[in-house]
Amino acid sequence: MAQVTIYLSDEIEARARRAAEAEGDSVGRWIARQVSEKVESTWPPGVLSAIGSFADFPELETIRAGYGPDASREDPE
Repeated sequence: MAQVTIYLSDEIEARARRAAEAEGDSVGRWIARQVSEKVESTWPPGVLSAIGSFADFPELETIRAGYGPDASREDPE
């Protein structure tokens, strides 16, 4: 496992310690988890579990069906 040195302001360090303590974790593991979550390239589990739980979004033609014809546009010249 690689080691990285980071520099935090006193305020941020204190807040990180409190957050880690609240989650019952060490500061190092807490920071590693935060970095891991930020660089993750997949959707979070909550989003993935929602797939398929909503009806499909209507097609564009269905959405526009009640609007009538488009207004004429100005000539750009």
